[in-house]
Amino acid sequence: MPEQRPGAGNLLWAYALIDGLAGAGVTRAVISPGARSTPLVLACDAHPAIEISVQVDERCAAFLALGLARGGGRPVILIATSGSAPAHWYPAVIEASHSNIPLILLSADRPPELHGWGANQTTDQQRLFGSHLRAFHDPGPADADARERLRQLGGRVTRQALQPHPGPVQINLPLREPLIPESPVELPRPSAVTVAQRPRPVPETDLLEAALALVSGQPGMIICGATDLGAPFAAAVTRLAAQLQCPILADPLSNLRFGRHDQTALICYYDAFLDAFPDAFPDAGGETLKPGWILRFGALPVSKPLLRYMEGSAAPVILCDPYRQWPVAAPHTELSLAADPALLCTALGARAPTPGPADWLERFRRFERISQQRMSAETRDDRPFEGCLIRQLLERLPDGSLLFSGNSMPIRQLDSWSGAAAKRLHIHANRGVSGIDGNLSTFIGLADGDHPLAVALLGDLAFYHDMNGLLAAAGRDLVIILLNNDGGGIFGYLPQAALESYQRYWNTATHLDFQHSAALYGLAYQRVTRQSAFQPALEQAIDAGGPQLIEVMIEREFSIAHHRHYRQAVAEAVAGEVGDRKP
Repeated sequence: MPEQRPGAGNLLWAYALIDGLAGAGVTRAVISPGARSTPLVLACDAHPAIEISVQVDERCAAFLALGLARGGGRPVILIATSGSAPAHWYPAVIEASHSNIPLILLSADRPPELHGWGANQTTDQQRLFGSHLRAFHDPGPADADARERLRQLGGRVTRQALQPHPGPVQINLPLREPLIPESPVELPRPSAVTVAQRPRPVPETDLLEAALALVSGQPGMIICGATDLGAPFAAAVTRLAAQLQCPILADPLSNLRFGRHDQTALICYYDAFLDAFPDAFPDAGGETLKPGWILRFGALPVSKPLLRYMEGSAAPVILCDPYRQWPVAAPHTELSLAADPALLCTALGARAPTPGPADWLERFRRFERISQQRMSAETRDDRPFEGCLIRQLLERLPDGSLLFSGNSMPIRQLDSWSGAAAKRLHIHANRGVSGIDGNLSTFIGLADGDHPLAVALLGDLAFYHDMNGLLAAAGRDLVIILLNNDGGGIFGYLPQAALESYQRYWNTATHLDFQHSAALYGLAYQRVTRQSAFQPALEQAIDAGGPQLIEVMIEREFSIAHHRHYRQAVAEAVAGEVGDRKP
């Protein structure tokens, strides 16, 4: 029979797998070119449910898939040829694992008879990603009698990428030549679609009662870290905070700072006022900011002062860990609940917990107001300053916009200066392992969603790391704001800045002219050297459409001095407030 010939058999084998994935609700694939992966590419191309993106650079392809999966909330297929090609996925696989993002890694491989004796482009692909995978499969070479089993594997792998702990799954596929069918192949009808769903684990009753006993009647706080847990959670956690009369210290990546949920208990400027307390818990006329409990959701927050505060308080922590992601208990963890965050908040609220002291939340609000009043990013100097840039950018973003932040300084700038507003913004960053690689590609993947405006805020080293990712920007409406502070600006705040070798080993400025990068990849380019020129440049980029790059030249010493001036002003105001309230 024609379909039993090797080339046709490879395509039918690959199509069975792709059909199984599509039947479970997978609709996107990102591929990089290669010979050994040809049957997989042809299968994706032939399947009506699969939309394909092509990215030549495998590392960029993996981060593009990461962005698509994060934005869409569904697994995305990633395809590469054999040898070193899938190894370039490794940074994105680590990020996906730590950030709970479902990826399906289809690594084409040489058949078993070519392994172990030095055949070209052949290496062990079965142990590439180690513990970062949720599951690994190698079904062996194409087998005409096992196509239904492979189709079923597609459905099972989709579920494994989503539950019980979302993340990457690898299928290694050894393929024998010929890789292209000898003649046209009639492919089966696509399977019916049954979308695999993520589970929503409910809190265990005994642990829920233990948590209730900890929080009832005691001064405490809710900390929402660097994880977006969705709109239902935002509504549920703000209702719970109102019942408990406690503050919510919300990281910018929690996406609680922007939205139409109740923001009465929201505290955003904690990074400044907690940094003003050397001992973290001042005694102000019998008052204290020491909590009796901490209820924590999501990954750890960006803010170092907040992390020090959590550690120094020694308050018992109730951790919501829906995927049992962290096997080692963080310091002071009293309870760990494997529950859906929104369901946990609702369940606690339904038990009518006793609120904390009447003035507890107001203490945080006072320090919040102090910090906000002194945060004014205005300066008579017209040199660009990140606080001004972020305020102007956030004011301009329409409701529903996407803002992707780079790591190192940009996310910390957002933490310090973003404030809060009622409009909805979707703020993202790769904080799973906080790398600066793949940021552009992740942003472009995220920008594929339905957003009125997509903007990235990146440093110059993060931009340099992923310039190849700009190949995928063609034809897209997006704005990249490149904050060029001439190297690793974050180290200017760290002890390394005092070392004689600081510039060579830590700052590592590239001295590249990024206008050439924009020209190479087809981005419109503007260079901003004055603060007053930023807003007009932003308006021009938005109005023009297409891929846009705005490079803002930051004078590092000026920026550091301005940040320190703000922190000093907050510290003095906090000291005055504490002193005035002592008996």
